[in-house]
Amino acid sequence: MRIISGQARGRKLFSPAGKSKEIRPTSDRAREALFSILGDRVIDARVLDLYSGTGAVGLEALSRGAKEVIFVDYHPAALELTRRNCELCLPSMSLSKGSAPLILKSDLRRGIRLQLESSSATENKCFDLIFLDPPYGKGLAEQTLKHVDASNLYAEGALVIAEEANDIVLPESFHNSLTLTDQRRYGDTQFWFYTT
Repeated sequence: MRIISGQARGRKLFSPAGKSKEIRPTSDRAREALFSILGDRVIDARVLDLYSGTGAVGLEALSRGAKEVIFVDYHPAALELTRRNCELCLPSMSLSKGSAPLILKSDLRRGIRLQLESSSATENKCFDLIFLDPPYGKGLAEQTLKHVDASNLYAEGALVIAEEANDIVLPESFHNSLTLTDQRRYGDTQFWFYTT
């Protein structure tokens, strides 16, 4: 597993030991395809990486020019992997003042409760890109999308990307704002793109 492009390009990342049931990193191939779709939309974006796992998606965004990334997970091994991968990648990136990533512990199964006091996103808690990659097939993607939809975490025109197994069907829209605009399949992975 590595950073595909940008300032930390080629940097190998720490991965879960063995076949972890709790942490399933997005493959390099799927991550490369995802960021090819996003293109310049990542530049200067405020990014929220929910169920961050190894931190690979958020670090890829930072490497490609995101302004700020906040990583959120609950599993101790995931938080430790994200921390180690940040320590590994950040020295090779020139980040603007105040854009050091935050790593937060939160049980996303119970909703999205983030303490963002030290983040520049605190003023309006608005993110341009929100990624969520929960464990597959447990209903967490749909549940978390409902929480995101009901929150004030997204900026106008934000893009919310959910990763799920390719045999799962997610809703085309949610009550407040999120509307499905695209979906892509890569092996056993499917990305669902929602706009606000």
